[in-house]
Amino acid sequence: MEEFKGQNILNLVKEFPNDDACKAYLSKIKWMDGFKCSKCGSEKGCEKSGFTYHCYSCNHVESATANTLFHKVKFGLQKAFLIVFEMTTSSKSLSSIQMGKRYGISQTTAWFFMQKVRVAMKSSQKYPLSEIVHVDEFVVGGQEDGKQGRSYDTKKTKAVIAVELTDKNKVKRVYVKAIDDYSAKSLTPIFEEHISTSAKIFTDKWRGYSPLKKSYNIEQKQSEKGKNFKELHIVIHQIKSWIRTVPSHVSKKHIQSYFDEFTFRINRSIFKETIFHKTIQRMITALPIYQYQIIQRLSI
Repeated sequence: MEEFKGQNILNLVKEFPNDDACKAYLSKIKWMDGFKCSKCGSEKGCEKSGFTYHCYSCNHVESATANTLFHKVKFGLQKAFLIVFEMTTSSKSLSSIQMGKRYGISQTTAWFFMQKVRVAMKSSQKYPLSEIVHVDEFVVGGQEDGKQGRSYDTKKTKAVIAVELTDKNKVKRVYVKAIDDYSAKSLTPIFEEHISTSAKIFTDKWRGYSPLKKSYNIEQKQSEKGKNFKELHIVIHQIKSWIRTVPSHVSKKHIQSYFDEFTFRINRSIFKETIFHKTIQRMITALPIYQYQIIQRLSI
């Protein structure tokens, strides 16, 4: 199939002028490797009108959006495609309030669908950072006090960030994880999920990193008010600035999904031509989620 490429929204609308065009695109992605019935597992069937597949074995008829993150999108697939496009190709995306106004849907509807897109943006954890990696903690939310050091303000969300640099000290990839505190136990997951044991890792002198030296190549040095971790602190500033542009409060319960969105875009900054298609592809292969799961963050 021919993938949509580019960052021109007019080209997107021309390529997908209505919901049927979007549905056709989803069906090609969903069944590009052949049909498999979600009910009985049979691979024998035929494509029917309306971009559905009919299973010969159990007579189940499956739509292109069934069992995907597009399941039961009620405001139209073209609008859904446009929201995905906005979230992937722009540098900062839009808030759910702005998205709702732009596409004529409620803020709540926009927010729930954007959360589904963020699920697709979650890291697969298949490609850990493996070169020069800088790690530090920071906080978001609440009143910025401008003080150096770790904040223990319970109103703020604590997070740990890992930034992979090129040999020319350019930011290559980034991962961010919300944490409960600054203990070694809370810092360990970002290492296990996103950093290779072969990486050369630099942290400040915080004692929470010391136990991790048993498994990782960690060198600790003075931060010098961020001067020794300049690129990392630039990324932290970008994250904080972006979170502050969200008009509504971002709760601790949902902050990780916003971190996932931010890192998804930054990690694919050199692949902007195909980032929309890749996101649609992820949404098609992911299982559907429902509002109660998003609200409660159950197994997401």
